[in-house]
Amino acid sequence: MSRLTGLEQYVLRYWETEFPQIKPRKSKSGQRRYTKKDVDYILQVKQLLYTEGYTIVGARKKLNGRGDEDNALAVIESAKKELKEILEILK
Repeated sequence: MSRLTGLEQYVLRYWETEFPQIKPRKSKSGQRRYTKKDVDYILQVKQLLYTEGYTIVGARKKLNGRGDEDNALAVIESAKKELKEILEILK
């Protein structure tokens, strides 16, 4: 898995604790068996953290769909502030 994703094993194990969606099964000998779904999720996390610059918490929110909600709320608050400023100018 490390060669496939370009990540060290300890990073993958840490992400398993931080992202509950990553749940590799373990064989009888204790080796982790990642599914295609796990690999896709790991690659998404890698993209968010290493390329887009998200934090662990931010990536978790984004992948849970809450990142979009937080972004929408920030845009709404910014628009409200700008509208209030325009209203003050017009008075």
